[in-house]
Amino acid sequence: MHLKLLIVALALILTAITLPCYGEDLLDVYRQARVNDPVLAQANAQRLVTHEGVNQARSALLPHLAASLKLSQQHGADNSSISQFRDSGMGHARIRNVSFTLTQSVMNFSQIDNLHAAHASAHAEDERYAAAEQNLYVRVATAYFNVLTAQDKLSYARANENAYKQQYEQASQRFKVKLSAITDVYQARSYYESAKAKTLAAQNLLNDAREALIQITGNPLGTLKRLHGNLLLNAPTPANPKVWVEKALKNNPQLIAQSNAVNAAQERIKAARAEHLPELNASVSRGKNTTWLQRASAAGIPGNGRYQTVIGLSLSVPIFSGGNTLSLVRQSIYQRDAARDVLENTRRKVKRDALNYYRLVIAGISQVQSGKAAVEYAQKTLDATRAGFKVGTKTMTDVLLAIQALTQSESIYSQNRQQFILDKLRLAQTVGTASMKNLRNINMLLQ
Repeated sequence: MHLKLLIVALALILTAITLPCYGEDLLDVYRQARVNDPVLAQANAQRLVTHEGVNQARSALLPHLAASLKLSQQHGADNSSISQFRDSGMGHARIRNVSFTLTQSVMNFSQIDNLHAAHASAHAEDERYAAAEQNLYVRVATAYFNVLTAQDKLSYARANENAYKQQYEQASQRFKVKLSAITDVYQARSYYESAKAKTLAAQNLLNDAREALIQITGNPLGTLKRLHGNLLLNAPTPANPKVWVEKALKNNPQLIAQSNAVNAAQERIKAARAEHLPELNASVSRGKNTTWLQRASAAGIPGNGRYQTVIGLSLSVPIFSGGNTLSLVRQSIYQRDAARDVLENTRRKVKRDALNYYRLVIAGISQVQSGKAAVEYAQKTLDATRAGFKVGTKTMTDVLLAIQALTQSESIYSQNRQQFILDKLRLAQTVGTASMKNLRNINMLLQ
């Protein structure tokens, strides 16, 4: 009777694990993350910061207009026209200067190269932001499936705990009526206590997985939809890893960003070297000086000056700057070399990731198929073990081990399915094609 209750309870638990649930799906979670994720917001802010560098570099090549007003008071002036009035007791002189100056850079190669560098940096940051967008798809999907995996582990842990509890109670009852030895009770209790500890660990794992997802979305989560039973195990097309590597080296946004960073560094070298070259600026200035004396009105002395316009060209030829320009050139070269090293390292990593995720997807197909077969055979083993226990050919230990094998196979199968989906998404990210379409396709697998 107790064994029948155990079988029914275990069947209900394992069935409940695969029942469809209704709640938030992957797209719901992504929409929240898109609005609230601080990592993506930081990437966007950094992109805007870099684009302002273009405006600042361009401003150096555009006209500059300045106005000035200067007031001064002069005592003991050397100017004879002022001194005579001072000597005659007319007091000190006051001077007011008003001017407007328009300047325009005519030839400044350093500023032009700085503008080119700013454009290259802006392009690099655009690509980094595109990479951050694609990374958000992967981070959301990974965190989402981590929650589902943790939920599975908790469900299987609880299934184990409940099954072992039933076995422990049955062993205790059989010992009381002298149908089994005390060692069966001790063994069943040992399995039960171990299962309880694993359930607590699984609960903590689930809590942390949910917090990791909340860290991205910024909002509490409801019930998450789960993968349904059917999963298409499609291999990457074309089935040639070299093609995927070539696509990654051509389209990966992180690689493109670093390539633009190298271009920006090269332009900064040119800008530093251009500091040795002459600079030519044009200017137009219009202003007037007004001088008036204390008690000048009594003497009939006019106070207002006349406006004057000055137009000119200014040529500046750098000769020696204490070695600063040479140091700037060397510094820019070192920065360019460092950027090239980062580019090469990024290129190698992208190549490695493309090959790795391609192989993981291929291997994942077999892993999912093997996992499914393992679950089927584990279920058959458990059924046969139970039947053998009824007729006395199997022991309680055999039943406990069969239950443990089934739940472990279920857990591995669930993880393999979810990992296969994530590996396909990461492959798309590596080749620079991860998009909302990928998330929609994954979301269609949820129920």
